[in-house]
Amino acid sequence: MSIVNVVRVKSITDIQNEIIEEFEVYDDWMDKYNYLIEISRELPFIDPKLKIKENLINGCQSKVWLNAAYNQGKIDFSADSDAIITKGIVALLIRVLSGRTPAEILNADLFFIDRIGLRQNLSPTRSNGLLSMIKQMKLYALAYQTKYQEKEEGRRKKEEES
Repeated sequence: MSIVNVVRVKSITDIQNEIIEEFEVYDDWMDKYNYLIEISRELPFIDPKLKIKENLINGCQSKVWLNAAYNQGKIDFSADSDAIITKGIVALLIRVLSGRTPAEILNADLFFIDRIGLRQNLSPTRSNGLLSMIKQMKLYALAYQTKYQEKEEGRRKKEEES
């Protein structure tokens, strides 16, 4: 008799609720900023070869490189920034969206951003940068979804013709 370990992957909602709980520990925004800095240190290093102009996000005050890789139906994100707070923000987004299908990313309601007060406590330029990061992640998801849907449709069409 074999024992099968079932690993439950946390949902996007579960991860967002965890983030909300983590931020609820802090009363003021200076402590929350310090926590963002701590989170930024946990962001895995991006391959230096990926820190190229094509991976820079437009609309961010600081430099943010975002790369997406499609693997077995899911998108894995990696990123870096030259600003530590921004790096913490992108680390949160990656924690929520990386390892998800394109459809999950496109349909994600990122409620944690408002619930932890992030949008309200960012400068206007950082807030624009946050929106640009989300937009870019969703654009990657749309591009991969379209690309692989077309491949699948082409494959089905060939099967039908033969």
